[in-house]
Amino acid sequence: MLVVTAIAVVRVTSLFATAMFSGIFSLLSAMLFVVLDAVDVAFTEAAVGAGISTVLVLSTLALTTRHEKPSTRSPVIPLFVVFVTGGALIYGTLDMPHFGSPDAPAQVHVAPEYLANSVEEIDIPNVVTSILASYRGYDTLGETAVVFAAGIGVLLLISGLRGRREDEEDEDEEGEAR
Repeated sequence: MLVVTAIAVVRVTSLFATAMFSGIFSLLSAMLFVVLDAVDVAFTEAAVGAGISTVLVLSTLALTTRHEKPSTRSPVIPLFVVFVTGGALIYGTLDMPHFGSPDAPAQVHVAPEYLANSVEEIDIPNVVTSILASYRGYDTLGETAVVFAAGIGVLLLISGLRGRREDEEDEDEEGEAR
């Protein structure tokens, strides 16, 4: 379903439909994370990806046109870049341990340390919370800062679009008056 939704996002020319399919993709991703027992990541994906992002895209869409303009450039070079990047990413994962492997470095080095010592060191009974709030506190703060900066950036873009549309309307009114 994720692949079909991704293809729909790329193929649809209606920007409203693209925004809706992007929200659906985020919800499907959140469901995948739940199946993979990453409920915290699923919650973040549902809230940010399907919730806030969809609302911001629809808000931006209210200030722009409804349909995508046809591209005049050839898609060959971007497609080549995508395939080369995808090939490099796949090559980079070939020596990784299999998914869920009990002898993966995270399972034999980091996870036992967190499970054994988090309650004594942090005094938080939930291991996931202790990892996110304390052991990875700076990382979580960084992620929060990135999401905040993205939201501020979208708000600035929306305010800039509103001013530009008002300027265009003023120019159109002056042109009609002449």
